[in-house]
Amino acid sequence: MICGGIDIGGTKIEARLFSEDLTTLDLRRVPTPTERLDDFIDVLAAQVRWLEQLSGERRELPVGVALPGLIDTRTGRAFTSNLPASGHDIGALLCDRIGRRLPVMNDCQAFTLSEANGGAGEGFDTVIGLILGTGVSAGLTFSGRLTKRLNGSALEVGHIMVPASAVLEQGLPLWTCGCGRVGCFEQYISGTGLAAIGKHRLGRPMRAEEIVTAALSGEPNFAEVLSEWLRIAAEFLLIIQLAHDPDCIVLGGGLARIPGVAKRLQAPFQALLLGEMQMPAIRTAMHGDSSGARGAAIMATGRTF
Repeated sequence: MICGGIDIGGTKIEARLFSEDLTTLDLRRVPTPTERLDDFIDVLAAQVRWLEQLSGERRELPVGVALPGLIDTRTGRAFTSNLPASGHDIGALLCDRIGRRLPVMNDCQAFTLSEANGGAGEGFDTVIGLILGTGVSAGLTFSGRLTKRLNGSALEVGHIMVPASAVLEQGLPLWTCGCGRVGCFEQYISGTGLAAIGKHRLGRPMRAEEIVTAALSGEPNFAEVLSEWLRIAAEFLLIIQLAHDPDCIVLGGGLARIPGVAKRLQAPFQALLLGEMQMPAIRTAMHGDSSGARGAAIMATGRTF
């Protein structure tokens, strides 16, 4: 069955048409309108129509939509930052434009659903899909399927507090998060968190990409910054393991592109495990940038592998 998926981000809305085996047939990316709700819905509807026209199945094409943030399971209203969608039932507004209701889901859940079905998490019972990008969030599947969640959210694990021992051990300050809390993991292990550690250690602003490139080329100061990031990220993986005990963690987002990052995390993670705990498999996403749209398409078809 040909199907479509739409992945909404802060800067772009990506539509992908997939073949029956979920190979990308074509894709189109357009800028995300961030000011007016009507513009946002118009562009989203145009992406749906593009998929329908491309497929030749205007009314029958299964299409799913992945959206960052919370989606209230009672009202359908979305709560998301940096998008004019917040506080509105995007599914209902889109239905008014195109004449049919499409499933709308959290983007981290879409990512995890994709990777648990024909991706890096294929064959594992419990899969956590962990996004390490501008922010930090995660999704969860059991036997390749999503479970109903009270707030229609992903696992908002980026807002768990860093343990005091980890902060003291690394000699880092407690940074205030955009959520208003102090010491959230997101401020340390996101891309901006890695940059903040670098600035704190080396005394000047820098990008996460600069730190990684210099560290992997053998510059010792940058290598130490990356090592510090890995140590705090491993502490984060331990908390995920203690809370959910997955047998696979799939890494996505910009920091998942660090060469060998899954292997680099294994030693510091292993050192933190309690007693005889087994370490889960750590993988990087197989479908990369397509996983959000791919997961939305899987949701729309109701298929799992």
